[in-house]
Amino acid sequence: MTKKIFSLILAGLLAMGGTGAMAQNKATKKNTKKQPSMFVEGRQKVRQTDYATFDKFTSFSTKDASIYYSPLNYTDLPALTVDPNPNWPDEIRPVMNYLTKVSRASMTLCALYAINPEISDHNQREALHKKAREEAEASLNAFEDWKGKKGMRNKTEYKVAEVDYRYFKGANFYNEQRGDDIIHVGVLIYLGSKKKSIFAADTTVHTFPDIRFFPNDATLLESWTPVLDELADYLKLNDRKGVLLSGYADNQGTEAYITGISRQRAMEVKKALLLRGIDASRIEIIAKGDTDPIGDNSTHEGRALNNRVSIKVQ
Repeated sequence: MTKKIFSLILAGLLAMGGTGAMAQNKATKKNTKKQPSMFVEGRQKVRQTDYATFDKFTSFSTKDASIYYSPLNYTDLPALTVDPNPNWPDEIRPVMNYLTKVSRASMTLCALYAINPEISDHNQREALHKKAREEAEASLNAFEDWKGKKGMRNKTEYKVAEVDYRYFKGANFYNEQRGDDIIHVGVLIYLGSKKKSIFAADTTVHTFPDIRFFPNDATLLESWTPVLDELADYLKLNDRKGVLLSGYADNQGTEAYITGISRQRAMEVKKALLLRGIDASRIEIIAKGDTDPIGDNSTHEGRALNNRVSIKVQ
């Protein structure tokens, strides 16, 4: 009888221990739940005019949640937030006044940067991209620390995004900051808890046929004039869009020759668009050589298909 009672007690203790372990495991899993990354991937092709600027407002309302843009240099935040009562720049003062008065207002704060487009070296661009992310993250963390010290209870989500300078402020924006490797474009603030993308999406798609070339030739034939006219007209009507011209060739010749003629073909199409009034900043070219063939390079017909420039509106 004693052994039976002892066994029941032991089984109960083990069951309790198992339940406790299960509860602890659940708690651990809950605490280690993966947090969403603050980094928004890709270059966001939006315009400053898609958002209202702060200087147009003196008050805000989360009932009519909107997205606002400020040219504030977010790298100034660590120095600004050392002071418990910062002297906020004019372009962001209205929203900070609102947040201190409405202590529970939810918002998303997104730091925007761009990389100097004249830097073509891949490794250098990647290093700048990493540096831009790190300084933006440090700035946003400084703001969050200040907010906590101030006792502000706003639920804030932080984001860091790269934008294409040509789309955000127009083709002339970079000319004003030609010496900067990293351009601190500003911040977007979205007030309200309603789920909404902070970037305007453009779902329209317009396709154009590949422009063909004769083998070993980069001469742009007059027969392609209607296609080029249509492309130029489309870009003029859709001034937030750009075009990527990818030059291709068949596999006949050395690697240097194949790459060179594919680039020359893309350049000829670019020149034709420039003559039609399209700004150079909206046109990108890339030499793809004999990669991604759409025809069989062992046949004359297949090689004819591969000598081309593909057009991608973006």
